[in-house]
Amino acid sequence: MDKKRVAIQGIRASFHEEAALKFFGENIETIECSSFKQTCEALKNKKADYVVMAIENSIAGSLLPNYTLLRDYRFSIIGEVYLRIQLHLLALPGVKFEQIKNVESHPIAIRQCIDFFDEYPHLNIKESVDTAACAKRIRDEQLTDTVAIANQLAAKLYGLEIMERRIESNKKNYTRFLILTDHQDSYIQNANKASLSFQTTDEVGSLAKVLNIFAEHQVNLSKIQSMPVLGKRNEYNFYVDIDWSNNDQYQEAINKALRHTVNFTLMGEYLKNDRV
Repeated sequence: MDKKRVAIQGIRASFHEEAALKFFGENIETIECSSFKQTCEALKNKKADYVVMAIENSIAGSLLPNYTLLRDYRFSIIGEVYLRIQLHLLALPGVKFEQIKNVESHPIAIRQCIDFFDEYPHLNIKESVDTAACAKRIRDEQLTDTVAIANQLAAKLYGLEIMERRIESNKKNYTRFLILTDHQDSYIQNANKASLSFQTTDEVGSLAKVLNIFAEHQVNLSKIQSMPVLGKRNEYNFYVDIDWSNNDQYQEAINKALRHTVNFTLMGEYLKNDRV
């Protein structure tokens, strides 16, 4: 069976690959990309079958630029995966803590471990584009004075030792990832969650009307995110995640919501998957 080609931001053993493995299983080919836009280009140009894209973190919040990519590329969302973010201090085997001068990682990962590093003010903290790339650099250049903040997958893949485990400040830290595709036959059977985007008319209470429609039909609103419409003052795109247990109620709610919105887009229907 052909391996699914999955585009990720970062390199192998990054959190994006960990999310891809959790969603698809081991039988995938990882397409490494330097940016989220590049992942979308890989899918658009048929160099990948799917994209795994982080959309929110429980500490850092929503990744707003990725909402813009969702709007611009119009791929279908066919799934979601939640990943608990566990951050470890990785070093070459045999390196002692007193040898360490530099710490490298992604800026968000660094922020999530700031309590740990407050105790070691002498360490020089450097930001990088990717957690796994820092681990790989330590292995490739055999750096004995540098550690990386990364996951267990990176330690295993790049032959590093875990010097300190679970150094993240918040142990309930997780990231939600979306699974995107441009396949035309991307229908998900028994879908019970959807992502929508729309604008509302410029009337008092127009957004409240739409949200009340969902409430009246027992459709749960799990997230709402607003983004300014480019070049238009006081106009916003609303990105909404909803889930439901009664499909007829959901369909009726969507039909009614269409009457009160502009540029309504159903970005994807998929299975709710909020297990961390």
